[in-house]
Order: sequence, then structure tokens, then C-alpha cells
Amino acid sequence: MSFKPVQANKISEIRTILAEQEQLQLAFAAFNEASEQLSGVYQELQHQVTQLTRELALANGELHRQLIAKEDLSRQLSFLLNALPGGVLALNGNECIEQVNPAALTMLGEPLLELTWHQVVQERLSPTAVINEWYVTQQKTAEQRRIRIESSALDSTGRRILLVNDITEAYVVQEKIRRNQRLTAMGEMAANLAHQLRTPLATALLYANHLGSDALTPDDRQKFATKTVERLHHLEHLTKDMLRFVKGETTQLERVLVSDLLTELQQVIEPQLIPLNLQLIVRDHSQAECLMTNHQALCGAMINLLENAMQVSAPNDRIILTGCVEGENIVLSVHDDGPGIDAALQERLFEPFFTTRVEGTGLGLAIVRGVIQSMGGTVQINSLPDTGSEFVVCLPRNKGD
Repeated sequence: MSFKPVQANKISEIRTILAEQEQLQLAFAAFNEASEQLSGVYQELQHQVTQLTRELALANGELHRQLIAKEDLSRQLSFLLNALPGGVLALNGNECIEQVNPAALTMLGEPLLELTWHQVVQERLSPTAVINEWYVTQQKTAEQRRIRIESSALDSTGRRILLVNDITEAYVVQEKIRRNQRLTAMGEMAANLAHQLRTPLATALLYANHLGSDALTPDDRQKFATKTVERLHHLEHLTKDMLRFVKGETTQLERVLVSDLLTELQQVIEPQLIPLNLQLIVRDHSQAECLMTNHQALCGAMINLLENAMQVSAPNDRIILTGCVEGENIVLSVHDDGPGIDAALQERLFEPFFTTRVEGTGLGLAIVRGVIQSMGGTVQINSLPDTGSEFVVCLPRNKGD
């Protein structure tokens, strides 16, 4: 009776052990499978590490080669920058100088680094009549040189590069060429000039001979004396025009308020208009702008244009003098209500000794063009027959930057 329960217990234990063995075998099989998977993953990772190590080595090699190439390029650029005869200045977004080459230091003086460009302009440069061209006195030799400064466009951070070139010798050569051209023009027109001098001179001599006659009344003597002086003044005016044309204009610069210039021109020319019954209208739209220019030369050129307008105007006509600002330019214009100028003659008006008037010297407009061009500006004619004429002078605004 007691044997069966014991046997049943053993059978139950055996079954339990067998079930545990089966679970253990299943777990072991799962472990083996997981181990094999981990081994495969490890091998794959090892393969990827090997591949990445190889690629990293290649990348490091390429970076090293690029670094060497960039260092070589940097040395070459530094050599070129230092060897350049022109000055180079790098400005940051605050207009401070952060890099210069030796040529810039030679031309502009030391120190330059960390100064603002505005400081350099104010302390070391003097403007010329031509935009972007400046005078600078070199510190070592105290010699005044003429330089031209060009600026690159601003990049995304506000940086820009300034290029400085010494144009002193080139400017001297250019002035000699211009002078030779003027002398050549005078040589080509010597016969015309001799005729222009001979006619008023002969007239003056004729009047002077009459003054010696005892038969003249006091009124006739005064009349001949007046005419003699008029002819001599005409000769003086012609001689001055010739000298101005040959010499060109000086470069004595000063700051001129455009409004003051218009007022001065009005005061000079209005007394001459009253006897001719002409009206001068001044339109000042200059917005208090100034010009750094040769005041005397510019004033003389504008008076020449106004006198030309007077000579072609009829009584009751208007002459309009205008000053305005157009972009980076100051524009001065003289408009008349005269007969206008034929298109075929407009360009020839600026040729030396070409004139359409009997009493004209043919040098007035040639001098005007020479003066304006020496200031970096232009002069042009807008005219059609029977519609009047307008001479337009365009001068650059020199802001000093």
C-alpha cells in the first residue's frame, strides 16, 4: 500500500527533471543562436570598423595633402602680396584696417593696422579734383605723391579690399601728353590765330593813327580812343585765352558750396544782362552739397557758358542757371532760348579755334571742356535748331571714402 505513492512521487520528479532538461536544452539552443548572431554582428562591426579605419586614414591623408597645398598657396599669396607694387588694405565690417602689405605702409605711412579708414583719410590724404585720386605726403621723404584708391564690393560680412596705386609718374606723363596735344592743336591752327590777331591789331593801329590827326574834334578823338581800347582789350582777351588753353588749369583746391557758387555767378552775370534786356533765372536744388574743386577755374568756366548764352539770346529771352544733385554727381547747367545748334556742329564747338561768331576766339568752350575734364567731370550739349541750347556740366561728388 505504501509503495505506489512513493513510485508516483518519483515518476513526478523524473517528469519535472525531464521538463527542466528540455527547457534547459531550449535555452541553450537559444543561447547558441544568440551567440552566433552576436558573433555575426561582431564580425560585421569589425569589418565596418576596419573599413572606417581605412577610410579615415585616406581622409586624413587627403586633409594632410590639402593642408600642405593650402599652406603652400598661403605662402605664395603672402609672397605676391608683399611683392606687389600697389598697396592692399583689408577692412573689416567696422571699416578698421585688419591687414596691409608693405607697399601700403610705404605709400600711406605707419601705423595702419587697427586704425579706421576714415582716420587715415582725414589725417594723411588730401583730395584732388578727380574722384578716387588723392595727394599723400610720404613720411620718410616729405615728398607729395598722387595716388588712386579703388574699393572692392562689400562681402556678406561688410568687409572690403582697398587697392592703392601710386600714379604720380603716370599723371606727370599724362599732363605732358595733354600739354603736347594742346601745343599741337595751336600749331595746326597758327594761321587762323595769326589772322585773328592781325585783324584787331590792324584796327587798333588804324584808330591810333587817327588819334594823331589835328583835324579831329574832341568828340571824334574820344570815339577813336574808345575804339582803340576796345580792340586792345579784345587782343588781351584772346591772348589770355591762348595762355589758359596752353597751360591748362592749376589744381588749387578748396571746398565750394554749390549754392554759394550759383549766387556768385548770378552776381557776376546779372549786371551784363540788364542792358541787353535779358532775364537770369537761378534754380538751386543742390541740397547744401559741396565740391572740392578749383573754385576760380570752375567759376570761370561757368561764366564762359553764361556769356555764350548771352551772345545767342534775343531781348526778353531767359537764361536758366541750375544746380542739382543726381546720384553721385553734381550737375550744373546753363539753358538759353537762342536759335539752337545744329547736330553736326555740336561736337566741333569744343575744338580749339572753331567758332561760329565773327568776334569769337574759338578757345572758350575748349577751355571749358579742359577745365571740367581736369576735375573728373564731363560737359555736353543738349540742343536742337530753334529750341534753344543747354550746356550740362557733370562733376563727381568727392566724399572722401
